[in-house]
Amino acid sequence: MRNRLPSWKTLAAVIAGLALLGLGVLAAANNYGKPKTVIHFITIKWKPEATPEQRQAAVDGVEKMAAQIPGIKNVWLKTKRVQGAGFESVIAIEFENEEAIKVYEKHPAHDEWYKVYIPVRGQSLTHQATN
Repeated sequence: MRNRLPSWKTLAAVIAGLALLGLGVLAAANNYGKPKTVIHFITIKWKPEATPEQRQAAVDGVEKMAAQIPGIKNVWLKTKRVQGAGFESVIAIEFENEEAIKVYEKHPAHDEWYKVYIPVRGQSLTHQATN
């Protein structure tokens, strides 16, 4: 009895299968980036007398402010989880770079937001992160 070699169709199918398997492994690889933007986090403990409407106005004011200040790329306004006794809300603002934060801090729209935010803020902690 002689050894029979696989046909070219069988070899082509095996090669195609291995190629697809390789593509699947590459597609499943976790791709991530390390952007150079700066994320500014604010964790908030509201004053006890602050109404839900006042709190929401302060959070909504971040979006209004972001539309007016150059260098703000994105905002996150819905709190998913916050740690720390009494802290209830988290806001995040993404800036193009560190210079954009300086613009934000001195911009009139920031001052206008503070008129809504500061009267209802009991305490806040801020954090910034970048790469």
